Amino acid sequence: MERRLERARVPDYRGTMKTSASVPEPVSGEATSLGALESLVGYHLRRASGAFGSDFSRALTGTGMRQVLLGILSVVRSNPGANQGSVGRMLGIQRANMVTLINDLVDRGLVDRKVARSDRRAFELTITREGQALLDDCLRRIAKHEAEMLADLSADERTTLIDLLRRIEAKER
Repeated sequence: MERRLERARVPDYRGTMKTSASVPEPVSGEATSLGALESLVGYHLRRASGAFGSDFSRALTGTGMRQVLLGILSVVRSNPGANQGSVGRMLGIQRANMVTLINDLVDRGLVDRKVARSDRRAFELTITREGQALLDDCLRRIAKHEAEMLADLSADERTTLIDLLRRIEAKER
């Protein structure tokens, strides 16, 4: 039996009724309620993150980039000469993992790494021209991905969503 899709009226984060994305019409015998999960923010964050992550990976197909590598390139471009450890801390990447990730970016010619002048035990990172070009391409793809994923949200709602997510992130231990 084929399922028909219809638009549903659902409350937004303020309780104002809005028309949602297409929602499948229930089929006889099929589960239609999430039960206690309906009101659990963590459940919805995980599901939204999964949907975003899958589409993100699709958007970057063929670039050889993953979210973590893109994050590193973005931080390095915004902070030329930053040391490897501080970039890892900013992104919440374990030190041992950071070494492998930076090695990958250096081997691919996307980042230059040199011994820091102020601390010979640390490495300073700068993005290369190739790294900048790849990051720009990825950011164009991500802008399209986000526009599609967030098409049902207004600009104000997107700003609010980012603010709310940052407040949750700030509680990371």
